[in-house]
Parts: sequence; structure tokens; C-alpha cells
Amino acid sequence: MTLDEAKKRIETAVTQYGQHAAPAIDLVMAEVRSDMGFRTFNDLVEEFDLELLYNIAPMESDHSNS
Repeated sequence: MTLDEAKKRIETAVTQYGQHAAPAIDLVMAEVRSDMGFRTFNDLVEEFDLELLYNIAPMESDHSNS
């Protein structure tokens, strides 16, 4: 997955599910974390305000693979 694909998938989930988009966004964010690391994950949390809107919190650095 690319960053642009992740952003589009998040936007689609928000448009399609509104306030109930958290499960769909969680799936995208799991792929983001796996494919692009915690920094990109955190950038998307901030960009889309996911913590406030969907209770998806930024990750701490895991120092293992990023």
C-alpha cells in the first residue's frame, strides 16, 4: 500500500461510514503500520484527526522495525 492509497481508503471510509468508520480505518491503519511504520501511522492519525474523531491513538516508537 502507498501513502496515497491509505489516504484515499481513509477518506472513503469516512465518507461511507461517517462516525462508524473506526473499524474500517483500523484495518487501513494496521496495513499502514505494517507496510510503512509507526511514523507514517502517526502522521495519518494527526492529518485525519483520528484520535479525536475515532479514538485511534498515535503509536509510541517501538525501535524494532520502522
